[in-house]
Amino acid sequence: MRNRHINHVTVLGSGVMGSGIACLLAGIGIDVLMLDMLPKELTDKEKAKGLSLEDKVVRNRNAQMHLNAAIKSKPSPIYDKAFTSRITVGNFEDDLEKIKNSDWVIEVIVERLNIKNQMFDKVEKLRKPGTLVSSNTSGIPIQMMSKGRSDEFQAHFLGTHFFNPPRYLGLFEIIPGPKTKPEVIAFFQDFSGRFLGKTPVMAKDTPGFIGNRVGVYSMAKVMELAQEIGLTVEETDNLTGSILGRPKTGTFKLADLVGLDTAAKVTKGLQENAKDDQMVQDLKDSEVMNFLLENKFYGDKSGKGFYYKEKDQEGKTNRFALDLEKKEYRPLDRQNLDILDRAKQAGGTSARLKILLKDDSKYGDLIRKHFASLFAYVSQRVPEISDHLYAIDDGMKTGYAWKYGPFETWDLIGAKKGIELIEKEGYEVADWVKSMLQNGKESFYQVSSEGNKQYYDIDTDDYKTIPGQDAFIILDNIRKSKEIWSNKDASVQDLGDGIINLEFRSKMNSIGGGVIQGIHKAIELAENDYKGLVIGNQGSNFSVGANLAMIMMMAVEQDWFELNMAIKQFQDTMMRVRYSNIPVVVAPHGMALGGGCEITLHADKVVAAVETYIGLVEFGVGVIPGGGGSKELTRRAGMSYEKDDVKTNRLREAYMNIAMAKVATSAYEAKNLGYIRDQDIIVINKNRQIAEAKKHALIMADAGYTRPFPEKVKVLGENALGMFYVGSDQMIAGNYISEHDRKIANKLAYVMTGGNLSENTEVSEQYLLDLEREAFLSLCGERKTLERIQHMLKTGKPLRN
Repeated sequence: MRNRHINHVTVLGSGVMGSGIACLLAGIGIDVLMLDMLPKELTDKEKAKGLSLEDKVVRNRNAQMHLNAAIKSKPSPIYDKAFTSRITVGNFEDDLEKIKNSDWVIEVIVERLNIKNQMFDKVEKLRKPGTLVSSNTSGIPIQMMSKGRSDEFQAHFLGTHFFNPPRYLGLFEIIPGPKTKPEVIAFFQDFSGRFLGKTPVMAKDTPGFIGNRVGVYSMAKVMELAQEIGLTVEETDNLTGSILGRPKTGTFKLADLVGLDTAAKVTKGLQENAKDDQMVQDLKDSEVMNFLLENKFYGDKSGKGFYYKEKDQEGKTNRFALDLEKKEYRPLDRQNLDILDRAKQAGGTSARLKILLKDDSKYGDLIRKHFASLFAYVSQRVPEISDHLYAIDDGMKTGYAWKYGPFETWDLIGAKKGIELIEKEGYEVADWVKSMLQNGKESFYQVSSEGNKQYYDIDTDDYKTIPGQDAFIILDNIRKSKEIWSNKDASVQDLGDGIINLEFRSKMNSIGGGVIQGIHKAIELAENDYKGLVIGNQGSNFSVGANLAMIMMMAVEQDWFELNMAIKQFQDTMMRVRYSNIPVVVAPHGMALGGGCEITLHADKVVAAVETYIGLVEFGVGVIPGGGGSKELTRRAGMSYEKDDVKTNRLREAYMNIAMAKVATSAYEAKNLGYIRDQDIIVINKNRQIAEAKKHALIMADAGYTRPFPEKVKVLGENALGMFYVGSDQMIAGNYISEHDRKIANKLAYVMTGGNLSENTEVSEQYLLDLEREAFLSLCGERKTLERIQHMLKTGKPLRN
């Protein structure tokens, strides 16, 4: 088969999903044409401008309006707002014929079969042969949209289902039609993973496909169980949220977020179309849901659902929750559940599940009944919705953001214990699961000696390697066999080919003494016995920064010598990252804040996941960056000085990034802010990040790496310092900042301009590091700084005082 390239895509439909998909495609460099219906009448603003329904701006209004709304929404659907220039809007009447220029046409219009078929009638006539055509339907059978069309159309037609929001949720369901070519399926499997950063999941053309089939059943069943057992919505959400490795929204908040009308419609659709699915048929009609729908309480979209909030006369926000029994709203109950505190103290998810399942209260009852029904349900869906159990787990992990899929969770409990749980609660487990155990297979997954994850295959009664792992390095799979050094906060693994990896494993990957020791040890090992080093992990976040509790303890005890030594050690560690004898590649993802950002700034090369939220946020706790961050942004600003009239502008931009604690919302935005350089790499698929970082470390090593030569840093002296002082005075005069904010800002300005220097000059990096450390220590002695640190540790939010 000839190579296929996607350069131009037409998105049919510009609603929330259509505009989200358009933004995702534009974000990876694709030209997008997004079309929608013609407006039926003029708005008042259009009338005032003297426009008519024939004016282009009016005819394209729907698509443009939806795109504008998407760009303004938070979280942003696009990696960088500048990328919206790659999206052209239009309408179905004037612009549909332009699909002849497209390599892929994706339909994202209303979920009605007759309307979709009318659209595909037009598409079939206008597309060029070979153009890929797909539907983003969440449940309409693909075969019903394929029926009666030409063989050539059907060969290139299939379902490609994104989950909302398309940028952030990783699921990409591929649903072949009756005549879809195998090479078209293979193309989307590769394209979705490599270019879109998604997890491709092959689904059969069955009701709800995989994600919604399992996810909607699970949500509806938990709601039903909560009412039967007598739990509140808050209790249920706490029990089915983050404690299980799932989003903190839990169940009822998730329903509010999805939209109660949508959730009810999808549930009813499953019951109407999955007649042979007895567990779906057994779901009970909910009086509470009917009450909400009758009153048009649809959740977040209507402002009221299982939860709602309103402001009182004093402007204070009050939150309420629905009493499931009385069907009345009452003040939100924020009480902590003792069982959850005990489970959290137990450690990882496996240990937590044991505590929860053994609990003899109504809370444990919900957990037992939930997992019994879930395990029974997914066992019965194989091979109906997929031949491979890992596809169901992938669907729930990437579509519903579960840390562990149903079968992976079952393995944590134990396959045999899971069956006992199912049968005790009165459900039936599929025969293939019993056969698996009878034939000596005790888990649904295992890891091979080569570090590949394998799944139990029903057809062969044996384990098979999950396909597509060739491009991945999964640290969970190699940690036991490839670890060469560790302490409680860090681990070093051999990635092969002369490259090793340093993985943080402290709480939230915060940086303390154990991580610092790990960095030095990893560099020492690499310099002595290997070619290069990757610093990366696969936790939720790369690193949230320094250990604030340790800093606060030393500051409260006024142990300035120890605090000075700790900051000096951190600075020296960052400089060793920069000036080691081997290439150091840092692979940030998720949050890379404070010290996590500083490590990134000192790398030879950065291989960042596109979803990297990076910044120097120390200002929020009353200090300036003390691990080389202030120095490094000063250095980078100095490297960009070209003309005298822009020097202060470059420095001001770097200064404001720190003073406003700016955090990039993507790796592309991080480039704009100067945290990531043009020569650094951005990876769309996070699963490929460690492998990509290893590749670049190896390239640098094989090219003959030599450590960088220390260069002087250009600083602007007292003239620029005076400018910053005037600026902070003006901010005080306008009541924009507090006196303490001004003190921090002036300390930062002093460091970034080089201190008391009468003119522009060049200084060493160590000179700036010494200024930086002195400023950091002096601010740690401030009462208001300690208040900010304490508030951050307690609430996770910055305090302005």
